[in-house]
Amino acid sequence: MTYRVRNIVIAVGLALMAMLLTLLYVTNYRKSVQHSAQTVRVYVVSRDIAAGTPGIDIVSHNDLKAVSVQRRDAVPGAIANLSTIQTLVVADPLYTGEQVTLRHFRDVAAQGIPGQLKAKFRAVQIAGDPNQLLAGTLQPGDHVDLVGNIHATGSMQSNASRIVLRDLTVLSVPTTSAASKLSSSSSNTSTSAILQVTDIQVQRLFYVMKNADWTLELRPAVGAKDSPERVETADSILTGGVRK
Repeated sequence: MTYRVRNIVIAVGLALMAMLLTLLYVTNYRKSVQHSAQTVRVYVVSRDIAAGTPGIDIVSHNDLKAVSVQRRDAVPGAIANLSTIQTLVVADPLYTGEQVTLRHFRDVAAQGIPGQLKAKFRAVQIAGDPNQLLAGTLQPGDHVDLVGNIHATGSMQSNASRIVLRDLTVLSVPTTSAASKLSSSSSNTSTSAILQVTDIQVQRLFYVMKNADWTLELRPAVGAKDSPERVETADSILTGGVRK
């Protein structure tokens, strides 16, 4: 093969390679355009939503509506299935017409105690001695009753004991190390726990904290039942069960 023929072969080979690369580029570009032109389903906000709103409430109230947009117009991370937000809460305010992405949400646990409260429920921290608060035994998630010994005044010059509130959820207790130190120290040492109560129960709770002796009693974790309500006084205790 002469020098001239070899150069012609090389030139033809390079031309063919250039044509092949151009063809591949055009083909991939066409596929990319077609792909971005496809429609996908996303969700947009139908009304303004405040930060802290649970995802399950958003879904149940139909605060999001599904729309179809071209793929290139979908915001990165846009949700396509409402089930992905049902266990989350809104991290930042959402505004009408905005595409919803997972970045707008965070896990409920990240909110701590506020994330556990809904509707009429509130969190109240109560202080007491280790015996009253079952220090070292009580754990978050436990359920307790509040027992009070009310110091009656006025025309009722006697004390009365009863279960004042039932089935309160424990939201927080001292850490294990703190509880262990408290349980080994004097019963006069103060500790605290955070309970979940309704906005009405808190009134009765506050009254007992300020005007009565009290303690918490731990309820069974499974199958708890309540006996009929009753009030105990000195007379009922002294005469109860006594045959006449």
